Amino acid sequence: MTHTLHFSLKTDIVYGPGLLDRLEDFRGQRIGIITDAVMVSSGALERIRARLPDCVVTVFADVAPETPLGVIMKGTACLAEFAPDVIIALGGGSSMDTAKAIRASLREIDGSKRIILIAVPTTSGTGSEVTNYTVVSDPEQGRKYPLCSDDILPDIALLDPELVKSVPPHITADTGMDAITHGLEAYVSTKASDFTDAFVEKALDLAFSSLPLAYADGNDLRAREAMHHASCMAGIAFNAAGLGLAHALAHAIGGRFHISHGRINAMLLPHVIEFNAGIYNSSVASSASCLVTAKRYSAIGRRLGIESPTVKGGAKNLARAVSRLNARLSIPATLKALGIDMAEYARGEEELIQSALADTCLATNPLKPASEDIKALIRTLAGN
Repeated sequence: MTHTLHFSLKTDIVYGPGLLDRLEDFRGQRIGIITDAVMVSSGALERIRARLPDCVVTVFADVAPETPLGVIMKGTACLAEFAPDVIIALGGGSSMDTAKAIRASLREIDGSKRIILIAVPTTSGTGSEVTNYTVVSDPEQGRKYPLCSDDILPDIALLDPELVKSVPPHITADTGMDAITHGLEAYVSTKASDFTDAFVEKALDLAFSSLPLAYADGNDLRAREAMHHASCMAGIAFNAAGLGLAHALAHAIGGRFHISHGRINAMLLPHVIEFNAGIYNSSVASSASCLVTAKRYSAIGRRLGIESPTVKGGAKNLARAVSRLNARLSIPATLKALGIDMAEYARGEEELIQSALADTCLATNPLKPASEDIKALIRTLAGN
């Protein structure tokens, strides 16, 4: 029986410095801009508004980190009353995720009206400008919920590296490692293909070489552009191939302890590589899938200049390379070093395990962990 996969690109991607003038194509439209307070205070919002001649514009600037459900409801009410022709999502992953969720909600209210969604990312990492994913958080429950539908894909992505030059180093690090996690999880996904591999390979080439440069000097436009492209390409890849165990755990732990998504992914990634490759002493360590996955990790490692005479050694060295990159970016190796309350962490262990096992991202992980495997990973990450 033939195993059929599907790959498509539904978002028009426009990239390069100084391309915001393209927004003038929407002259005379009703424009809703969804953004946050940082974009307002930095002047980025005014740069957008200046390129919307003869437009009726409203701004919803209450976007909050991790896309809280209450913010989506408030934004939907604001935009429903305004009735936009176009929504512009200006900001990082939270702004884009919020805009995607709001447009989906508006379609539920009035499915007859077409609303164009333009994503203008100002960080390099989430890839949200080209994905059919959005992650909504419920702060009261301490949970994150990934939603998936082609209906929430942006119509246009504008990638202007000028907009990311002012991103501070710690956010550059966190978002950049998010892009690397997207790439590596898509590469070993059960739905990986020649098409997704091509995007991952280029994305990781760019990210491993350019992220340290962008972190060290935010005004390095070439490094910023490379990371913007890497983020988008990794987004294209995981949109088709799916993600894995690192993201399943990140949603659980990050939601409970309010850790930035990219940072918790970065901390988890070396451990997940070792688990998937059978280096951890786990319930699946001797399975054939571990060897297949280790070969994949070893292959992408060689492409990045990470060598080893053995397959599992290659996977181990890739995990070590990720750990070294984290250290270079001042990302702690353990939750204890991050300052998380270890007593509270231990009390929530069972809930974290069940949340991770129920996460939709786990569906495309190359191995299916048992609850004891999740427990071991959670305890290793703690660093006690």
